Amino acid sequence: MRKRKQRLTESFLAVDLTAVALAWMAAYYARFYSALFTTAFPPYKGVPLVRDYAELLPLILALAAIVFALQGLYRLRRPMSAIDDSLRTVAAFIVTAALALGVTLYIRIYFRFAPEEAPRAEYSQGVFVLFVAFGAPLVIAGRRLLLGWFARSWARGENAVRILVAGNSDLGQTVARKLAAQSRLGFHVVGFLAESASPARVTEGPPVLGTLKDANDVIAEKAIDAVYVALSVDQHALMVDLVKNLSNQFVDVRIVPDLLQCLTLRAGIEDLDGIPIVSLNETPMQGPAALVKRLMDITGALVLLIALTLVPVLPAIVMAIALKGGKGPILYTQERMTVDGRRFSVYKFRTMVEDAEAGTGPVWATDGDPRRTDLGAFLRKYNLDEWPQLLNILKGDMSLVGPRPERPSFVHEFKNNIPNYMLRHRVRSGLTGWAQVHGWRGNSSLEKRIEFDLYYIENWSLFLDLKILVLTLFRGFGQTHAY
Repeated sequence: MRKRKQRLTESFLAVDLTAVALAWMAAYYARFYSALFTTAFPPYKGVPLVRDYAELLPLILALAAIVFALQGLYRLRRPMSAIDDSLRTVAAFIVTAALALGVTLYIRIYFRFAPEEAPRAEYSQGVFVLFVAFGAPLVIAGRRLLLGWFARSWARGENAVRILVAGNSDLGQTVARKLAAQSRLGFHVVGFLAESASPARVTEGPPVLGTLKDANDVIAEKAIDAVYVALSVDQHALMVDLVKNLSNQFVDVRIVPDLLQCLTLRAGIEDLDGIPIVSLNETPMQGPAALVKRLMDITGALVLLIALTLVPVLPAIVMAIALKGGKGPILYTQERMTVDGRRFSVYKFRTMVEDAEAGTGPVWATDGDPRRTDLGAFLRKYNLDEWPQLLNILKGDMSLVGPRPERPSFVHEFKNNIPNYMLRHRVRSGLTGWAQVHGWRGNSSLEKRIEFDLYYIENWSLFLDLKILVLTLFRGFGQTHAY
């Protein structure tokens, strides 16, 4: 499997660097020889030699390889969605172009006082812009074509990783389903090994090929590449014997710990002086990544507040509420719960009559709710009432992206009835979220909302946040259940 992953990485790297080279030279010719650009932006300093740009190509390729690797474009353990791959690629190209431009500017400044040693060329900033514009689509298309070719090859059974799952209990079948879901990466589950010689459990999908004692024969007969050991904790002795037995085989052995009964969020591995410790509530929002997310929240909230004030969206809403919103304040606050169960006051534009819950207490808003004002119904439908929460983001109560904050009274009710409900409070609440862009908001299924919230927490990355923000522009306004 390691050699196969290396071959995959080398294939993607070759496609990427080919596209980078084509994009760089295409950017040069487009900038200096295409009438589309030379007419609008004449090269006043003349047309540089193609040799000067070709000489910079090795630096461009080296920077691209490093930046692409740091962006995770060669982590091929799971299929990446087209939008994730595209966002990472565009970001990688921008960083590569910026670094290359910075290097050339540094060299020019460094040799400023030694003209006889100065480089011959001054590199056009327009070429770097066109490099990103041409290169990102080329790499995205190349990677999609290569992945499609591999997927078709694996579907025919060519070069697929043939996997044997040791254990056909619930854990083993869960592992088999997860591996089957990664078939686009060439994982093919050949079958199971049963824990004992007793009648095997009926399983869906791959067959039971024998027992644990038959491991060597099955591996040889079925040309197995990897064995996933998925045995329960009470079968520790069987697992030890099996692993010893497999030590003489040329197969990769992966042990799956039996943590299904207590697993909540993604498990993390810590090292205690050589002893592996499994953390059951690990979230990726820690360390430098959490700091970058916070900086992105502050920057995004400030930009949105300034833009919505200048457009002017926020002043128009304030004026509309003052004139048409009936009696009551323009803004109102409501207690909500965020990270680690901390309570805070959320800001919203008022959309209901004053003292709307005086007679009912905390209740869900419903379709045709008589407590809403006519203007409030419009604001709630298009989520315009939530823009003041940008202030909550600046204060640190919320994030741009995360599970929506809930009222403490509802939290106390839900935590006893919905499994894992409180895990959504492992991160800051958000203005928008994975559940919201998929339509699970307001008076909708709580179970589905929790499912999507936990998926977000387990799989969080800055690029997932960017993806959700982009999807919010297309899906986040005018949804159903927005009462």
